[in-house]
Amino acid sequence: MSQPSDLMIKNPHSILAALKSRPKEVLEVNLPRDKKDEVWEQIEALALRHSIRSGAQTQMKPQQGGGRKGPSRSAPQEAKFGGRESAHGALIKPKSPGALELLFSGIDENTRGVWLALDSLQDPQNIGAIFRSAAFFGIRGIILTTERSAPMTATVYDIASGGVEDIPHVPVINLQRAFEKAKDAGLWILGTSEHARESVKTLKNDRPWLLVMGNEEKGIRRLTEEACDMMCTIPGTGKGVSSLNVSVATGVLLSHLS
Repeated sequence: MSQPSDLMIKNPHSILAALKSRPKEVLEVNLPRDKKDEVWEQIEALALRHSIRSGAQTQMKPQQGGGRKGPSRSAPQEAKFGGRESAHGALIKPKSPGALELLFSGIDENTRGVWLALDSLQDPQNIGAIFRSAAFFGIRGIILTTERSAPMTATVYDIASGGVEDIPHVPVINLQRAFEKAKDAGLWILGTSEHARESVKTLKNDRPWLLVMGNEEKGIRRLTEEACDMMCTIPGTGKGVSSLNVSVATGVLLSHLS
């Protein structure tokens, strides 16, 4: 998973979250032609406050045909971000990743909460949806594997709807070493599998959990499972579908644990 260059994001909630948390890393904002939406009005106000340049909405050009020649205002034109045209959006710097030492700092026997580890997720829409759920449930942080994983693209930011700005994330090469640091800090590693015997419904929010979610097709890897303290599953009651999309499953698990 490589760190992408500047990102052009479209979701106004993602843009507003970036403006609130790190305005110096918002490079350009291009407002829609119709700014009746309250979120876009907030974006415009913050962009002006922080002197962030705005993409051109109008363009001066000579009048065509007869009559006096001179500059006239044409219809609004779309702004360009990195050579691509877009009616609205913002150009931002990717959010800088955190460090494991800070992610696991301050944990003691009285600590409660949930952290997440994503083991080789490859769909950026799933990652974005997980960040959104993590922000909704107040998750403490997310660990992502760097190999065989989707990068933190603009799609992730847009689907997260501001969640990337709320939740610290740490990319790691070796997930097992991250687990060792988590355990040293006092976290319990909880793996997930549709084949596990323990239902998440039997678990309680009585300790700091590090919840591990696996790849969309293969689930968590064997070495990852071996490093977990416990494994759990989401029991279903239907007959036609035997499993859930990983982002949906993450939301269900977080609702039980947080």
